[in-house]
Amino acid sequence: MESISVRDDVRAALADGRPVVALESSVIAHGLPAPVNLRVAHSLEEAVRTAGATPATVGVIGGRLRVGLESDEIELLGGPGDVLKCAAGDLGWAIARGADGATTVSATVFAAAAAGIDVVATGGIGGVHRGDTGDVSADLPTLAQHPVAVVAAGAKSILDLPRTLEALETLGVPVVGLGTRDFPAFYARGSGLILDKHADGLEDIARFCVIRWRRLGQRGGVLVACPCPEDQALEPSEVEEATARALHDAAAAGVSGKALTPRLLASVTETLGARTVTANHALLLNNARVGAKIAAALCQLSSVPTR
Repeated sequence: MESISVRDDVRAALADGRPVVALESSVIAHGLPAPVNLRVAHSLEEAVRTAGATPATVGVIGGRLRVGLESDEIELLGGPGDVLKCAAGDLGWAIARGADGATTVSATVFAAAAAGIDVVATGGIGGVHRGDTGDVSADLPTLAQHPVAVVAAGAKSILDLPRTLEALETLGVPVVGLGTRDFPAFYARGSGLILDKHADGLEDIARFCVIRWRRLGQRGGVLVACPCPEDQALEPSEVEEATARALHDAAAAGVSGKALTPRLLASVTETLGARTVTANHALLLNNARVGAKIAAALCQLSSVPTR
């Protein structure tokens, strides 16, 4: 039995040269509280469809990596059962155990590339954690290895954003601001870190990806930095204050490793209240729509012969 399976409509769309957007599932199992998580998951798929692309939520079900979950499989990952949190390096273990697992950005990028999907939409990528722990998300090296455009509201604001951008540069992953020169900070529209690459149009980003992947043969990914919609975004200062408190509490409790990011995000949500969930949903929806439009532009450009 194959360890990776692609849902029939996703496979058909790819074969026909129609746009597909991969969606992570860690946000369903570990990022948002129930029952909001399931409403958000289904709304993201609908947003991709409405924007003209086929959604492919990625997850591990019964030890099989699925590119394009069925509705009941999304419900399973968002339910009360034991669901592993799978980065790219955890996929083999989850498959070997016959487990259910929700995919982070790195695992979703791997699965998308394996299936031939060019675009992943997520909330915010992982990166370099604050302090001197040496904790670096697998999202960064995985993005450097695969020709996938990841649409995200920058990186999670709990991270060391300057060092995260430096790491992306070192790995050769270009960061392109969509309609902004200021690197987004998840809930906040800006971090004060200026990007040297920015585009006002989705077609410009798609053209850049085609040049990078098809003409130059550079196989690494591209991070498309898309700010949280202005009406739902939070002020950077209040997010930073809540993050500092969360970091202090996590350190006092000895939390580290994979448990750290969910702990910090939950703590920030507790401090700032329901506005964080609203902002998270808004940026996820926005990124899903943008991802669908970039995927459509890539399909259109891919139909033109390379010169």
